[in-house]
Amino acid sequence: MSTIERTLVKSPPELWELIDDRELMRRWSAALTGASGDVNVLRREPGERLAWEAADADARVELVLAEKGWGTSVSIRIAGDAVGDEPGPALDGLVDELGSPQRRPFSRT
Repeated sequence: MSTIERTLVKSPPELWELIDDRELMRRWSAALTGASGDVNVLRREPGERLAWEAADADARVELVLAEKGWGTSVSIRIAGDAVGDEPGPALDGLVDELGSPQRRPFSRT
């Protein structure tokens, strides 16, 4: 099992909008375990907790969000036989992705 915790300067609803996305879950599962298939959501508590497992690998990912000062504490835990020996660098990169500014294209009116 591997865990990372970091405080990001984004609100829980802003982060929830990013993480409650099956494509993101698939990408994260692939980055952490090499899984290439679909994901099964195991637990969803909107704005607070999201847990899923890769359908084709023995791996579970759980994210927990909690307000903390001017930001949000993000805790990510991964567990399972498919998790590599050193998931730390991949976890760091995924948390950095969540903390980065989101760029949206300008709408034309």
